Amino acid sequence: MRLFQNVGLYATYIQRLNRLAADCICFKSRRAVFLADRFGAAHLLEPVLDGDEKAFFTSGNDDILQRMWAKENGLPSSTSLADILLTQIEDHRAEVFYNLDPVRWGSDFLARLPQCVKYRIAWQASPAPPSFLGLYDLLICNFPTILSRYKLAGWNAAYFSPSHDPAMDRRTINSERTIDVAFVGGYSRHHRRRAKILEAVASLRHKRVLAFHIDSSRLTRLSESPFGRLLPLGKHRRPSDIRAVARGPVYGLDLYDVLSSAKIVLNGAIDMAGNDRGNMRCFEALGCGALLLSDEGDYPLGIRDGLNVRLYRDASSAVSIVEEMLQNDPMRANVALRGFNFIRSQYSKARQWQHFQHLVNL
Repeated sequence: MRLFQNVGLYATYIQRLNRLAADCICFKSRRAVFLADRFGAAHLLEPVLDGDEKAFFTSGNDDILQRMWAKENGLPSSTSLADILLTQIEDHRAEVFYNLDPVRWGSDFLARLPQCVKYRIAWQASPAPPSFLGLYDLLICNFPTILSRYKLAGWNAAYFSPSHDPAMDRRTINSERTIDVAFVGGYSRHHRRRAKILEAVASLRHKRVLAFHIDSSRLTRLSESPFGRLLPLGKHRRPSDIRAVARGPVYGLDLYDVLSSAKIVLNGAIDMAGNDRGNMRCFEALGCGALLLSDEGDYPLGIRDGLNVRLYRDASSAVSIVEEMLQNDPMRANVALRGFNFIRSQYSKARQWQHFQHLVNL
């Protein structure tokens, strides 16, 4: 199978990549820097990470990366990012186009895919995706409720899971975990349930070491500045406990460093997939050897409360579990170790790739 995997990058992550790859002068070197940083590695297939020549990987919205390839392959500087991506697919003679950024590339793009592509597959985990995604041969994600909606729309859909990144393994043995509770993600009063959990746990800041890595908006930063306090921006200002434990966003290996320095990683779903659970942070926290503390719901097969994770009902139970686990290090460490061993064995890269091949069946 000749595989082509495309991902989309956040603008904030591209800024990080630009710093990491400042000395790169060619497509392969910049791509290598990205792959080494492990951003989104839970979704990258085994042949991509192994450098298999039959697997081509790129980020279609990384302007610098794509224009490096275009220049090296003789395309005019005016070539659009869509045309660069299509040329790459044709040049690789890809049989399978696996797109983790499908909303960015519309029906016109799909209609222009080269004839070598026999199967179009997209990762999509949105309850209300654009209708053109039905043009893909298969939509995949690990949220059954969302998949059922796709099937009701008449689209072909199947369950597919993120996987454990083996680059995490050497970090798991860290026994000197200096952070009691870490959180990495978004804080918004629009997602009230998650906000309540974060606010409740943040209230422990006077006696516990907490680190909440949150990507705050420009208005939030302004509202919390000395000047901003004079302006009518109160609705953008976070509670004092959240502000006290807030840190900047982290990505790639910096994310792994935070998770592997934490005793407990706090996680919380947003109202997207009903009662389904299993966002990427679950895989990352378990893979880095932290105790995953997350909200009750329907998790991927094998994730069980008290065995390899801890699950909370509400804000008060989340605080109680934090205190219980931090007061009993052996118990916390045992649950975390079982979580790591489970995710490493049952959700390995090899198993993910085998499942992908089964779905494509080419």
